[in-house]
Amino acid sequence: MRRVAICSPAVLALCAAALAAVASAKLPPPSDEAKAKAAEAAAKTAHADKVAGYELCKTRDKVVAEYFAAARKAGKAIKPGMTTPACVNPGAFVYKPAA
Repeated sequence: MRRVAICSPAVLALCAAALAAVASAKLPPPSDEAKAKAAEAAAKTAHADKVAGYELCKTRDKVVAEYFAAARKAGKAIKPGMTTPACVNPGAFVYKPAA
């Protein structure tokens, strides 16, 4: 009696063909509502990135100020720091959908 291996090349080829057929299926185009939700989600993500950048900027400023204060207290010579742009608060999230 001959046993057929489960992982034979024929079985693997059949599985690959089935997977390719499923992967190549076309999805219907998104509705206008879905497009609007996607645009709003992208805007929220962009705003969250701006807020995170602002918070990082404020934290860097705080750490630098503490470092310079500790260096002055220890009597170390302090060179002027590198100038960086001011931290800009992006404000609250406001979404204006495209007309």
